[in-house]
Amino acid sequence: MLTSPSNALHSTPHFWPIRRSRLLRSRNSPRFHSGGGGKFCSLSLLSARSGARRLSVRALVGPDASEDGVLAFPNHVSVKIPFGSREILVETGLMGRQASSAVTVTDGETIVYTSVCLADVPSEPSDFLPLYVHYQERFSAVGRTSGGFFKREGRTKDHEVLICRLIDRPLRPTMPKGFYNETQILSWVLSYDGLHAPDALAVTSAGIAVALSEVPNSKAVAGVRVGLIGGEFIVNPTVKEMEESQLDLFLAGTDTAILTIEGYSNFLPEEMLLQAVKVGQDAVQATCTAIEALAKKYGKAKMVDAIRLPPPELYKHVKELAGEELAKALQIKSKIPRRKAITSLEEKVLTILTEKGYVIDEAAFGTTEAQPELLEDEDEDEEVVPEGEVDQGDVHIRPIPRKPIPLLFSEVDVKLVFKEVSSKLLRRRIVEGGKRSDGRTLDGIRPINSRCGMLPRAHGSSLFTRGETQALAVVTLGDKQMAQRIDNLEGSDEYKRFYLQYTFPPSSVGEVGRIGAPGRREIGHGTLAERALETILPSDDDFPYTIRVESTILESNGSSSMASVCGGCLALQDAGVPVKCSVAGIAMGMVWDTEEFGGDGSPLILSDITGAEDASGDMDFKVAGNEDGVTAFQMDIKVGGITLEIMEKALIQAKAGRRHILAEMAKCSPPPTLSLSKYAPLIHIMKVHPSKVYFLIGSGGKKVKSIIEESGVEAIDMQDDGTVKIMANDIASLERAKAIISGLTMVPAIGDIYRNCEIKSMAPYGAFVEIAPGREGLCHVSELSAEWLAKPEDAYNIGDRIDVKLIEVNEKGQLRLSVRALLPESESDKDSQKPSPTGDSTKSSPRKYVNPLSKDRAATGASGDELVWKKKDVRRSSGGDKPVKSDSSSNEEDRGSLVNGEATIS
Repeated sequence: MLTSPSNALHSTPHFWPIRRSRLLRSRNSPRFHSGGGGKFCSLSLLSARSGARRLSVRALVGPDASEDGVLAFPNHVSVKIPFGSREILVETGLMGRQASSAVTVTDGETIVYTSVCLADVPSEPSDFLPLYVHYQERFSAVGRTSGGFFKREGRTKDHEVLICRLIDRPLRPTMPKGFYNETQILSWVLSYDGLHAPDALAVTSAGIAVALSEVPNSKAVAGVRVGLIGGEFIVNPTVKEMEESQLDLFLAGTDTAILTIEGYSNFLPEEMLLQAVKVGQDAVQATCTAIEALAKKYGKAKMVDAIRLPPPELYKHVKELAGEELAKALQIKSKIPRRKAITSLEEKVLTILTEKGYVIDEAAFGTTEAQPELLEDEDEDEEVVPEGEVDQGDVHIRPIPRKPIPLLFSEVDVKLVFKEVSSKLLRRRIVEGGKRSDGRTLDGIRPINSRCGMLPRAHGSSLFTRGETQALAVVTLGDKQMAQRIDNLEGSDEYKRFYLQYTFPPSSVGEVGRIGAPGRREIGHGTLAERALETILPSDDDFPYTIRVESTILESNGSSSMASVCGGCLALQDAGVPVKCSVAGIAMGMVWDTEEFGGDGSPLILSDITGAEDASGDMDFKVAGNEDGVTAFQMDIKVGGITLEIMEKALIQAKAGRRHILAEMAKCSPPPTLSLSKYAPLIHIMKVHPSKVYFLIGSGGKKVKSIIEESGVEAIDMQDDGTVKIMANDIASLERAKAIISGLTMVPAIGDIYRNCEIKSMAPYGAFVEIAPGREGLCHVSELSAEWLAKPEDAYNIGDRIDVKLIEVNEKGQLRLSVRALLPESESDKDSQKPSPTGDSTKSSPRKYVNPLSKDRAATGASGDELVWKKKDVRRSSGGDKPVKSDSSSNEEDRGSLVNGEATIS
C-alpha cells in the first residue's frame, strides 16, 4: 500500500510520492509571468493615478494554472519500485495528461515513455482483442539523427517489432472477454545510456500504464531479463554483462503466475532453465506487487461497464443446432476437409440464428399462450354458446394456440459462441478419450519425412515435412558484403553474418491473401528459428562465410517455426556448413481446466500440437535444442498463467519429443552432402602485415579495385588487423588474387632470386621487371647483361622473361634488380677485360677495379645466387677515363646512368 511520507517508514513497500502543486518562484524571477500552456498573456498597463503605487496587471489564465497564474501539475506522482536488484523511477501526471494514462520509467539514464489510449465507442465484437502496440527507439535518445534522406525515424525495425510482441503477448491474457474498445499502447525510448537495455523496461512500463488506465485488466504485468554470468543468475543485467552471459531469458508475468518467456541459450539443461525462470518469477512478483499498490492509490476507475458478452442462452442454442455434427467434424484427421465441414456447419447455424430465427421447443419451454381469433357469427338464431367461448353478440372470441416468435441473434455473437463451443468439444474429446483430433496420444509426434538436395543450383536445401506442416529451407553462402546491416541505438552499425528469413504465404493454409512485406508474426517466428540455429554455427575464423537461410512454409498445420528449425539445420549441413551438432524444435500445448470435462483438474500437456490445438488450447510452448540442452524457447499463455511445475512437465515432455525428431532427421533421404556446393563461392583467408592494408586498398580503393578487376574475383575484404578475405567463384581467379596480394605485401630481402619474371616496360636507363604480381623493380641497363649496352632494347624487349636477383632496396622501398649478378663468373671476367670506350690508344696494361668480395667468393666457392655484391655508384665522364663518384641527391635522369657492382676502366 502506498503511504504518505509521514508514515512511509511503517509500510511496505516504501514509496515516496512527490506532488508538485505549483512552480516555485525565485527572488530573481521577473514580476510578470505568462499563463499556462505557452499562451501569451494579455497585459494592460494602466496609467498611474495620483497616489497609485503599483501597476494593475491582468493575465489570461489557462485551466491548468493555479490562482497566481503559474502552471501546475497537481497529479504529478513520482515513486520508486523494485526492478530486480535495483529500483526504477516511475512518474505519471507530468507528461501526456490527455491520455488514459501515461508514465515515464527511468532506469539509470535510460528513460521509456508509455501511453495508453482507448476509443470512446466500442468496435464491432470479434474474437480478437483490438489491442495495438507500437514501440520505437528514437535516435535522439543517444544524440544521433536517423540516416536517409528524410532524417527521421521510418518504418518499424525488426528488433522493434520483437519488443512490440514482448509487450503485447503478456498483456492479452489479462484482458477480459467482451472488451471491444480499441486500445493503443505507444512506447518510446526517450533516453538511452548504453548500459541499461530498454526492452524489459518497456514491458514493465506498459504494464504500469495499463494498470493506471481505464482498461479493465485483471492483473498488473511486469517483465525482466535473466542472464547466466559466471554460473550465477542475474536479473536485469547490463548490456556489458550480457556479452558474457550464457543465457538470455526474458520473462513476463503477474504476481502469481508466468505469462510468457522467450530467449536463447548455449545448450542449457532444462533444470538450469527452470532455475532461471524461478529467479525471474520472484523478481516479477516483487515488481507487480508494487504496481498493484500504485494502481490502487493513483489508478483510474476501470471500464467494466464496456464489457459486452454474447447472450448466455445462445450457447445452448448453438449446442442444440450443431453439437453432434460438430463433434463428428472435429474428428476428421485432414485439415482442409475438417475446415470445410466446420465452415459449412457454421454457415448453417448462422443462417438459422441470424436470418430464419431460432424456434424454441414448446415441450422444453412450457405451454403455449392463447391468442384470440375473431370469427363472424353465420347463424343469428344460434343461442347455444359453446364452452370456452364468450358471447359478444355477433362476434365470438375463440382461444387458439399462438405461434412462437423466432429468436434472432447478431452474426458476430453467433460466430464467437460457435468458436467457443468448438473449442470446448475439442478439449472434451482430449480429456475424456485421451485422443486428439488426428488420433494421436498426448505425447505422440506426427509422421516425419525429410530430404536434402532438392535444388541443384542452391548452395544447400532441404524439405522437412511433419504431418501437414512442411518447410522448404534454402541456404545461401556469401562474403561480408552479404551480411545484414542493423541500425540501432548502440552508435555503431552491427552486421549479422547469420540470419534466417521466414515466409508464410497464404497458400500454405489453402487461402487467398495479400503478399507484401513480412508481418510481425513472420519476423517473430523467423527470429526464434534463427536463435535456435545460431548456437550450432562455427566461428567466423573456422568458416568465414555469411550465411542466409530462407524458410518458406509450403504447408502449415501448427508448429511451422519449429519446422523451420529442423529444415534449416538439414539445409546447413547440405551446404557444407560444419555445424556443431543437429538441433530440432517442437511445439507443446496444454489443456488447462480438465475438471470441467470430467478430468481430475490437472493440466494435460500435448506434444507437437496442430493448428486447431493451438487455437483451442491454453498454451503454445516452443522449445528447440539437441538431446542434452535447449538453444531457444518461446511460450505464450492464453489463460491467467502457469506455474513452474507445469513448465517443468512441459520441458521434460518436449525433450523426449526432440530426441524422437532428431532420430527421424537422421533418416533423411537423400542425406545432406556435408560439403560445399560447386556453385558456392570460395573464400580464402590470408594474413598480411597491418601496415600493408592501406597500401592494398589504395587511394579511394583504386588498388583493391584493380586487383579485383585483374584477377576476376568477386570481392576482397580487408580488416585493420591484416586479415584479408578473398571471395571467388573459381580457383583460378582466387589463385591470381592470392599471388597479386602476396606480391604487393611481400617484404623482399637482398639476395632473393626471382625466376621467369616478365619485363613490363622499358626506359632509357633500364627495364622494369615484375618479380611478383603487382610488384616491379628496376633492372638498370648496366645490370641487364655482362656486355655493355647502349640501351635496354639492344638485349631485351617488353614481354620477355628473365631471371633477376635483388641487389638493393632503397629508403622508399624501391627495388634494384640485376641479371648480370646471376651470370657465370667467366662472363663477368670477360666483361672486366673489355677495352675502355674512351678511345685512349695508350698501350699500357689495363687497370681493373674488382669488387673485393670476389676474393671471398673464390675462396668459399659461393655461387652467384648466394652472393650479395658490394655496391659502388659511379658516373662516366664525357671525356675522361676516371670514374666520378655520384651524388646521392641526383635526380631520376642522373639515376639512369648509375652503374651498380664492379666497373672496369682501362
